[in-house]
Amino acid sequence: YELVAELGLDTFPTYNTGRHVIHLGGRSSLLGSHRGAVPHLNPIALADLFRGLKRFDRLANRVPLDEPWLAPEARELDGQTFETWIRANLRTELGRSYFRVVTEAVFSTESTDLSALHAAFYAHSGPDRETLLSGEAGAQQDRIVGGAIRISEAIADDLGDAVRLGSPVRRIEHDTDTVTVTTRSGRSHRADAVIVALPPTLAGRIEYAPALPGWRDQLTQRLPAGSVIKFHMVYDEPFWRADGLTGQAASDTGPVKVTFDNSPSDTSVGILMGFMEAKDGRVWSRRSPGERRRAATACLERYFGPRARRSIDYVERDWIAEEFSRGCYGAHFTPGVWTGYGDALRDHVVRPVMFL
Repeated sequence: YELVAELGLDTFPTYNTGRHVIHLGGRSSLLGSHRGAVPHLNPIALADLFRGLKRFDRLANRVPLDEPWLAPEARELDGQTFETWIRANLRTELGRSYFRVVTEAVFSTESTDLSALHAAFYAHSGPDRETLLSGEAGAQQDRIVGGAIRISEAIADDLGDAVRLGSPVRRIEHDTDTVTVTTRSGRSHRADAVIVALPPTLAGRIEYAPALPGWRDQLTQRLPAGSVIKFHMVYDEPFWRADGLTGQAASDTGPVKVTFDNSPSDTSVGILMGFMEAKDGRVWSRRSPGERRRAATACLERYFGPRARRSIDYVERDWIAEEFSRGCYGAHFTPGVWTGYGDALRDHVVRPVMFL
């Protein structure tokens, strides 16, 4: 928020008036959009869900953010997937489905791929678990007029010619005093230091001279990106608002399990944004854009009714195929990585080379 203000950009709230669509266990229900609202589940499933959430919150609060590998029972937690923890701590299929859908929405990966310690660490990294998901006083509360890319564009405007586009770095030569980076085209640049801000798996694909220490390279091999295809379905108006809906949906049935109202601030058109995540992302990445549009339309119709069929445009981004991310939203820790390699995460390779 400070950076947005400094750059002179404006924000507007994510549309959050009305009710969310919840589709679990083959049944749809509507949920109030206010913070703390709970889905209408059978009492046994609801009690199971609350008990599981409380256990997870207590677990997350015990994980130190500066050294998560020193958390109580760190090795036990890091030695199991989040799915193992879910099965051990929730008894109903609906309670388990909630945790799995949240895992896909936050990490774009399956609960079977994720370290239980990492799930707890990540939840503790925000004010609380609910803030990660909430549109009211949460991570999804506000949007930037013109899109989040306006941050990058505004910074680039200030930097001017110092920004070199279309020049991916392929080699980094470093010693104790200077560093030289060489781009794909063969052009070289010298500096006192370099910050490598690539996703870990892509940082490991750069050629280093001397080579990365084994402990650092081993770490980059173990931090995969999530799998997600993001799309915008465009309509002549945000028709769901007249039906008293927020445009937000959550489901345990894919391939689109999470949606948001992403209409512009002037509501000149209506836009439903959705995601094909985790296993669904990997499966549908191999299909054609036309097939993905039809599948997305079918999911939106299930959530918002037959008017969802009448879109006027469809825009998507397959982040799995994107060369300079190879997935989204970020790297996640698989079992054993925090306790085996966590202390290597923020160490400098040598003084001029730093990783983010």
